[in-house]
Amino acid sequence: MFFHMKELQYEAKPSKPDPIFANQLQEILGGQFGEISVALQYLFQGWNSRTTDKYRDLLMDVGTEELAHVEMLATMIARLLDKAPLADLEKAAENPVTAAILGGMNPQHAIVSGLGALPADSAGNRWTADYIGASGNLLADFRANLTAESQGRLQAVRLYEATTDPGVKDMLAFLIARDTMHQNMWKAAIAEIEAQENIVVPSTFPRELENQYVSYDFYNLSAGEESKKGRWAKGASMDSMGEFNYVSPAPAYGEAPKLKPAPPYMHNTPPTTREE
Repeated sequence: MFFHMKELQYEAKPSKPDPIFANQLQEILGGQFGEISVALQYLFQGWNSRTTDKYRDLLMDVGTEELAHVEMLATMIARLLDKAPLADLEKAAENPVTAAILGGMNPQHAIVSGLGALPADSAGNRWTADYIGASGNLLADFRANLTAESQGRLQAVRLYEATTDPGVKDMLAFLIARDTMHQNMWKAAIAEIEAQENIVVPSTFPRELENQYVSYDFYNLSAGEESKKGRWAKGASMDSMGEFNYVSPAPAYGEAPKLKPAPPYMHNTPPTTREE
């Protein structure tokens, strides 16, 4: 059960309308790593969790907070679109230079959403559930969550640098700070599960069933050998169950494939029957 408070988690008031920046904010609302994505990702991971422990509670807590961030951004976008001088913009657009400057305004804000936020990114692509992952394996999911928070914070910081509006900066500073916490939080949860299960996902698959002779080989598959200098190329593996081995050139363990001819009704190109 969810309970909605009328108050925002943090204030979302720009100092003046800015329909162009409203469109840019759409990215951290409805983009791949936006607040809609992380909110539903965390909630579905929680709903799909077959445990009733602290990790399920963590997911439900943070997923619900991200819904609050969706509301903050939707409110900010609506306020940036408030009193958008559409007629003035049309008149100003008669000047080609001004038209280019105004080109960042999303016409759907005026035509589709009635000066409100859209479930879409800054290029107008509609939000899709393809963005979210909930696998049932908490270590795999928490790593994806850390990536999402890292990308989300990066985008919020870039938007912070792109605006001079003090109200927008203030709200973004709050969201950036929460992303700082969430990155630390997922890192802590990942470390805790890794300490219990080791780092390779899934930990429940018997190692003797994999081809262990290639489990820790790093293959050099590009020109030069700069990759040899990395931690991944030598020393104990990160799971402490093997030794990294740098292999150059990379081996081919299989033969060149020779496929049988397709049946005549497929009308494929016939196989070569003689040497040219």
